[in-house]
Amino acid sequence: MSFVITPPRPAAVPVVGGGEFPVTRIYCVGRNYAEHAQEMGFTGREPPFFFLKPADAVLAVADGATGEMDYPPLTKNLHHEIELVVAIGTGGRSIAAADAPKHIWGYAIGLDMTRRDLQGEMKKQGRPWCIGKGFDQSAPIGPVHPITKTGELTRGAITLSVNGAQRQKGDLSELIWNVNETIETLSQAWALQPGDLIFTGTPAGVGAVVSGDVLEGTVAGLGTLRVAIR
Repeated sequence: MSFVITPPRPAAVPVVGGGEFPVTRIYCVGRNYAEHAQEMGFTGREPPFFFLKPADAVLAVADGATGEMDYPPLTKNLHHEIELVVAIGTGGRSIAAADAPKHIWGYAIGLDMTRRDLQGEMKKQGRPWCIGKGFDQSAPIGPVHPITKTGELTRGAITLSVNGAQRQKGDLSELIWNVNETIETLSQAWALQPGDLIFTGTPAGVGAVVSGDVLEGTVAGLGTLRVAIR
């Protein structure tokens, strides 16, 4: 194949133990913890819904390193959302929940960074809110841990601290739609591809950050994701 311009380097995330996980697409699940749904003004177990971020929204952070995220333009209300990320290794369509683990390559810690003011304004106008979710560096992510090492993650603490003060705390068992159910539903709408990432939702406690803040996110068994806002 002969390209008329030089293609950019594909987005990728480091893998624990070596190598890189290539990123195809980034799916995100909205309002997937009950307390977070409530703080956003919603209640109940509504059907899952999804939005996407560009693959190159990834800000990959190596194990033990501190990622540096630029405070994005156009916003005065940048919010953090800590999430378990599922890395798809085997694609498929209409995957049954019971078969979902066979399609998982591994897990990572991710941040769904959100320009909340822009998202809110788009919601008021009934317009798509990609500008609030899909901007550059809006998906900081730590290294991918192979499922062969971690086993299937269904419970365990998920937390986020800013400058050492805890803001978010939950448990993976509190997901309204668990990982397997999410993969089942998602794969009915899209044929999942190897390299897809799924951000599975965030616990309550989301809030604003500013330049100079340091975020530390944890998921039990996956270590710590550390990101500084410049």
